[in-house]
Amino acid sequence: MTTTDPFATLGAERRFDLDLEALEKRHRELSRALHPDKFASASASERRASLEKAAQVNEAWRIVRDPIRRAEALFAVNGIAIGETSEPKPAPAFLMEMLELREELAEARAKKDLARVGKLKTQIEERRMKAQTKLTSGFTSGGELSALVPLLGELRFYRRFLDEVEAIEEDAS
Repeated sequence: MTTTDPFATLGAERRFDLDLEALEKRHRELSRALHPDKFASASASERRASLEKAAQVNEAWRIVRDPIRRAEALFAVNGIAIGETSEPKPAPAFLMEMLELREELAEARAKKDLARVGKLKTQIEERRMKAQTKLTSGFTSGGELSALVPLLGELRFYRRFLDEVEAIEEDAS
């Protein structure tokens, strides 16, 4: 993760529920303003500075548009250590449930049961949205942010599951 605050880089509020369309517009505006063509006649140090700033703007946009990276950035700016190695382990019941769902997905893949794959995808997307809603509420409430860290772990599981679903769907097409 970048050492700069991606929210500050884009001029955005430090919150989970961002208006991504408005931020994308801001990203485009900043990218145009920092485009190398605008600095073609500038000094080498000014060109280098604009390139560095443009790279920061692009990285900030990559962070804030991704719900997991956005949550990681919010935890980081609030001094909470994050990352898969420093987060608490998910509850055993959650892990068992995810294992069963992955086995079900593997069976559906083996049988080329795309309808079942689709149902599993919908189920996990709903769970992902619920976790993101809880993160939004938690970051907004001003409560103890460290209590939200397990939700980040859940989102990682959901993303990996949905990535696998996407691979199955691509293989089928």
